[in-house]
Amino acid sequence: MNDTEIVTEGSGNVFEDLGFDRPSEEQAKAHLVREIRTIIDSRKLTQTQAGKLIGLPQPDLSQLLRGRTRGYTVDRLLRLIMALDRDIEIRITKRPKSRLESRIAVTAA
Repeated sequence: MNDTEIVTEGSGNVFEDLGFDRPSEEQAKAHLVREIRTIIDSRKLTQTQAGKLIGLPQPDLSQLLRGRTRGYTVDRLLRLIMALDRDIEIRITKRPKSRLESRIAVTAA
């Protein structure tokens, strides 16, 4: 490593660091897709089997699982998770004054 290299600390959201318009939403979508993949893997489903359950052709599911979320809203991803027999709980909290903007966060139990 060169002694003159500058390292910039990330924000904690790669989508914000890359300049996406809605970084919080993009990060939430990425987490939802990760959960879809986790459910599919835990149930030992093929992409074809999973696609039939959630109503997506296998090639579209494959693209989604590779992180290509264009055309998918958070709502649509939530419906895909529900089609995989999962309940979803939404919790709304007050934004801390220390943070300038509200955000969307996804956690899986």
